This record gives sequence, C-alpha cells and structure tokens, in this order.
Amino acid sequence: VQLQASGGGLVQAGGSLRLSCAASGITLDYYSLGWFRQAPGKEREAVSCISSSGSSRVYADSVKGRFAISRDVARNTVYLQMNSLKPEDTAVYYCAANKFIGCPRTITHYTVSNQDYWGQGTLVTVSS
Repeated sequence: VQLQASGGGLVQAGGSLRLSCAASGITLDYYSLGWFRQAPGKEREAVSCISSSGSSRVYADSVKGRFAISRDVARNTVYLQMNSLKPEDTAVYYCAANKFIGCPRTITHYTVSNQDYWGQGTLVTVSS
C-alpha cells in the first residue's frame, strides 16, 4: 500500500498550489481521506478531510475559504487545492487515509492516530 503525495513547491504569498495524493495497493472508495501539515518545530495538524462518499468535507478554521479538498474515484486520488496562500501555510503536507473513523464534523477529531495509511509528505513553502 502506498500513498504518493506530490504538488508541493515554492510560491509567493497570494499564490496557489494543488496537491495530489495517488494511492496504489488499495482502492480509496471505502476510505475517508485527508491532509495534515507539519511546520518546523510544530506538531502535525489536520487541515482537511473528505468522507468516503465525498458528501462531507471539513476544514480547519485557518484554511476555510482558501483550501478545497476533492477526490477522484477513477484516478484513486485525493487533491488539495490551496489558494490565497500565506507564509503561515508553509509546512510539509501529508495525505492520509482511514477506513473506520471517517471524516468527523469537527476537524479537531480528525487525528494523526486515527489514520491507517500515510503519504510521504510534500513541502509547501510560501514566501512573503
């Protein structure tokens, strides 16, 4: 099982990036998917999640209105569209999948320990 994250890079404040996370070895249809990020010296935090059906999407307050999560069943991939990026968005972004916990209504309940699989991380750097 492998989750391959990509799409990170260096962007100026106000710019956009789209992260992708492609799965192999599993079919993501039955998994809730999400993105976490970890800035230097900080704990990994949940950014967004999407339910297995795609009907529920939850965001951290810090990214609401700027980030959008989506999934493509045919491509077995989850995306994170990031707009209006800020320097404080700088972090390594990780995708994750879980089968049983789902995507809770409150992002603070979407935790590191609840995930079954992780991507390797992709670095996003936002310059001011």
